[in-house]
Amino acid sequence: MEDLSAQEEGCSSLSSDFISGTKNDDTPRFDPASPDEGQIDLVILHFNDVYEVESRKEEPAGGAARFATAIKKFSFLNPLIIFSGDCLNPSALSVITKGKHMIPILNALGVHFAVFGNHEFDFGLDLLEEYRKQIQFPWFLSNVQDKVTSEPLGHGIIKTIVTWNGVQIGFMGLVEEDWLDTLATINKSNLNYVDYVKVANELSVELKAKGAEVIIAMTHMKWVNDIRLAQSTEGIDLVLGGHDHDYGIKQVNGTWIVKSGSDFRNFTRINIKKVGEAFHYTFRKIDVLQHLEEDTHIQSIIQDSAQNLQTLLKEVLCPIDVELDGRVTTVRRVESNLGNLVTNAMLEATHADLALLNSGTLRSNRIHPIGNFTMHDLLSILPFMDALLVVRITGERLLEALENGVCRYPALDGRFPQVAGIEFGFDPNAEPGHRILRDSVKIQGQYLRRKHIYRLAVKEYLANGKDGYVMFQDCPRMFGTETAQMLFTVVMNHFESIKIVRGTKQCCSGHRMSLVTKSKSTSLIAFETRTDEQEAIIAVPGIEGRICHISQDMKEHLQQIRMERQEGFLDLLLI
Repeated sequence: MEDLSAQEEGCSSLSSDFISGTKNDDTPRFDPASPDEGQIDLVILHFNDVYEVESRKEEPAGGAARFATAIKKFSFLNPLIIFSGDCLNPSALSVITKGKHMIPILNALGVHFAVFGNHEFDFGLDLLEEYRKQIQFPWFLSNVQDKVTSEPLGHGIIKTIVTWNGVQIGFMGLVEEDWLDTLATINKSNLNYVDYVKVANELSVELKAKGAEVIIAMTHMKWVNDIRLAQSTEGIDLVLGGHDHDYGIKQVNGTWIVKSGSDFRNFTRINIKKVGEAFHYTFRKIDVLQHLEEDTHIQSIIQDSAQNLQTLLKEVLCPIDVELDGRVTTVRRVESNLGNLVTNAMLEATHADLALLNSGTLRSNRIHPIGNFTMHDLLSILPFMDALLVVRITGERLLEALENGVCRYPALDGRFPQVAGIEFGFDPNAEPGHRILRDSVKIQGQYLRRKHIYRLAVKEYLANGKDGYVMFQDCPRMFGTETAQMLFTVVMNHFESIKIVRGTKQCCSGHRMSLVTKSKSTSLIAFETRTDEQEAIIAVPGIEGRICHISQDMKEHLQQIRMERQEGFLDLLLI
């Protein structure tokens, strides 16, 4: 049979070797040559986490078009093609297409089975349901039930058995609980999550009883959870994982775990051969290199998507009844309604205690007029791919962050903060580093406590210490960037939910992002309940006094209030 060497086919193998072993062989070994393909019972091609469809300059160059060509090189082996989740978002193209361009690409690749990844839900369950009708392969999700429909989330398949090249294979799809907490468009309270180990053990017994010879768990979770799955279950033979973007193959407790890279740059060829009563597994890493010819059909899909961008940019996200002020002279010096809108959406997506956004994020430098607010408007405001994280931070460090935010005022510096869930005042005439008056800082309607731990929503950019926010670098993150929502998507989902509340868009799934309601307290952020009237929902907030200048008289007044609070507290202790 033809050997797909790097030089001949634009592919390379893992050190030109093949990892191989049997189910109960705890020591992976490297065979110097390819197994006899004429004796192979089953070939699986596995990939996961694909976002960018264009190739890159450095090797492996990848790209969906070259990836398709590489996959087709194995078609004579009748391979089973498995995808382990995350394709609809995030990417530069998906923020405009909402991931729709990925549907014809995955269909053309000939995917047979997939497990849902967290980013499949980024644009809401209604849109995912619409996409499922266009996708030509089934999605699995075995351990998360939607309480609204009493079915698996996304109508995923729980389990199945297929016969492929004479081998009966049982499939299930498992995910970790962690990323369910980050689904901005789905409230976790509406989901019933069951531990993946419990479900895997139950389904393995059922699949074996129905004749499955090999049981495969398609997963979308971190390495540590895939390892726990392998350690704690007996029936699973192969874990085909996603979520992590690094390539790796491990054997744990006799079970093989495979993760196949990301972004159409790599995939894994898995040969499964029956030897007596056991199955022998051989793994080969395939890197998609630059001199592999691009598939013309996939390339045309990508080009069509790019050409349609101008039409997509005209999409109306929501009519607005007030002007949005995105001028640099506004957002980098004072509280703005645009900053309030974006930071409200950050809280809606994360349910953190407060949100802080460096104003340099807001790039339109114009007033957006009353009327239809379009995709182009939003892209002009948020042109960057910014991941939204939640960090744990003390009140002490939060004060340092606020000092950094106003230290260069009145210069038009991009570190100036726009905020939600917090109100504070600063003295613009005081020395930098001493401008924030602690007595003016309230979080969720309560005065700041220096030792208290708060949940702060910020961009990854700031969490990495940029724009002078070095105090964020050591703050524990509640989830990683692989799970994070994109800021652009979060604001887009805010407008989608507004349309549903206003009745201009139907919500078929019963799921959407919870919205912020009006509150009597500037810093107290409340989320809607079933009894809230439509008028209580904030589409575009006004200027609410989240950030203000402090005069000497106000300083003395706030200090007096603090002294009275302290005296009252002492009186209570003496009673």
